[in-house]
Amino acid sequence: MQSPKILAVASAVDLDFRYGCTPAWWQLWKGMYEAGVDLVVTPYRGRPVESPWWRVAPNPTYIEGESYQAMRNVLARVKGDRYLRRAETEPEDSSLDRLTRETIRRLVTPRWKRHLERLVERERPDAVVVYTIPMAHLRGIPTALRDRFGIPVIFYDGDVPMSLPEYGGMDTGFNPYHGADPFEYDLVVSNSEGGAPRLLELGARRAETLFWGADPEFFSPQPVEKGIDVFFYGYGDKFRRDWMKRMVGEPSRGAPELDFALGGLDFQGDTGAARLLGDVPFNVFARAISSARVNLNITRRPHATVPGSSTARPFELASSGAAIVSNPHAGIERWFELGSELVVVESADEAVSAYRELLADPGQAEEMGRRARERVLDEHTYAHRARRLLDLIGLRAGVPA
Repeated sequence: MQSPKILAVASAVDLDFRYGCTPAWWQLWKGMYEAGVDLVVTPYRGRPVESPWWRVAPNPTYIEGESYQAMRNVLARVKGDRYLRRAETEPEDSSLDRLTRETIRRLVTPRWKRHLERLVERERPDAVVVYTIPMAHLRGIPTALRDRFGIPVIFYDGDVPMSLPEYGGMDTGFNPYHGADPFEYDLVVSNSEGGAPRLLELGARRAETLFWGADPEFFSPQPVEKGIDVFFYGYGDKFRRDWMKRMVGEPSRGAPELDFALGGLDFQGDTGAARLLGDVPFNVFARAISSARVNLNITRRPHATVPGSSTARPFELASSGAAIVSNPHAGIERWFELGSELVVVESADEAVSAYRELLADPGQAEEMGRRARERVLDEHTYAHRARRLLDLIGLRAGVPA
């Protein structure tokens, strides 16, 4: 059987940018390799990073991308902040946003069109999949590739609903759907079941859901000493400051005998008495999870309230055998059994009670983590997700690696 070939046009491949989706793309692409896919990856930002699981093509606008990011960094520092922040509800399409899109349309999009046409002509892929690049930046390219080469072009948005115009995405990037035309793509895949109708409203001709997962070889229980009572890691606290307060800030003050630790950067809200550990490199993330007796899943408000909007974190924690305490998340029972494989709390008092119960009975915590990992192995690995993605595209798996 001939291996299917996919050209992946990715927001980034370099983990140093700390884009939330990039580690998940790595795991998904590994799963695709294991399903027999010949994968070629070209990054929209940063340099291409080779791996044993995919080949790479260059970024034709590397200098432009890094120059633009340097300018944003300077503007943010002038404002006394790390990022140029957007409002969390109905962020405006600012004059700078519009000027940026027009500049990209004139200078960047044509170069990417030529680059992708050359790549498709050389590689002859069965499909092109665009991974979470601001859709407007490639406007016109999917239609051109389909008309010239007759291949399907798929858009994969791993951050719905937060990427939708009413939320505006993360402060590290663009408002992804401003100026975009989802109808250009044969299929829009997202991580959110509840967000699919909104994608159709925005113009997608077909919207399907692919939940996040975990690679159980990387996210596995590690033989390390447990030195933290309660641990949370995240890319900042935008859209989750209320639950950070209820699950970290208030409990850490109300239960001073417990040791709370936070990994990551850009926590703007109430973190109470929690220790700040700074960034946790991806290659030691599984060890950091295993070093804690209780791990927190604090889902951002858009994902937590739009039903069936998966995030990577609960799958990663479960695959690592963690005892998980989570804030309410609409649809989380689709993936894990509440009370058996993880605990959901509704308030600061419930959070403290859950922490104390799990810490008082390490055997119970360990058994809950074991059941959660078994669920991942049965249903939520990236091998499962890779086969599902191939089915959605209409391709059959090749000879497994």
